[in-house]
Amino acid sequence: MNDLFRLDGKAAIVTGGGHGIGAASTRLLQQAGAQVALLDLEPGEGAGLRIACDVTDEAALEDALARVARELGGIDILVNNAGRAIRKPAAEITRAEWQSVIDLNLTALFLGSRIAARYMRRRGGGSIVNLASIMGLSGGIFPNASYQASKGAVVNLTRALALEWAADGIRVNAVAPTFVRTALTVPVFSNPALLEAVMAHTPLGVLPEVEDIAAAVLYLAAPAARCVTGIVLPVDSGYLAR
Repeated sequence: MNDLFRLDGKAAIVTGGGHGIGAASTRLLQQAGAQVALLDLEPGEGAGLRIACDVTDEAALEDALARVARELGGIDILVNNAGRAIRKPAAEITRAEWQSVIDLNLTALFLGSRIAARYMRRRGGGSIVNLASIMGLSGGIFPNASYQASKGAVVNLTRALALEWAADGIRVNAVAPTFVRTALTVPVFSNPALLEAVMAHTPLGVLPEVEDIAAAVLYLAAPAARCVTGIVLPVDSGYLAR
């Protein structure tokens, strides 16, 4: 049974892997036996290959993935985790702020997936796991139009790439978390009124930790999900069931 979740001999990349969900995913993939390259603006120190990279810079992304393939022998798994949110009413967000969210949450994810897919084809296939959000599958709770638009696009891009690359043996899936305590959600968790509104939409009465999201990432990357592609897996404590 445990072999279904083993990744021995696999080379994985986690973008935004220096903190939060990315760091938890990095740790769990390593525990499952994968060699993991962590890409982040500030990758910090620790086990595995750590590369400073702005994933919105296509040339830097090309260089980083080439280095991973060279040092780890290929690329089998890509976790597109890097992201940002700018919580402002739609009438107040600037064009530059809007674009910065789209550039990181959507365009960088697309570019990274496209580059990684080239290396995966040489290995006979691979797995891409995108970080979507419940905000990409619902209207959300707060004014957050740029984030919601980007994550909605991630949901359908996941489906589109899954269909396009299925013949290459590349599976493309996404995880859609609810609110998780990370640097991205400090404005929510530090505001009692906002947190109360979140909990009112949380039937289980408990929000996931970063490790819960990482467990979903591991499942989608592992042999256990060998026949799973094009899906968006909510880890949302019942939010979308309401």
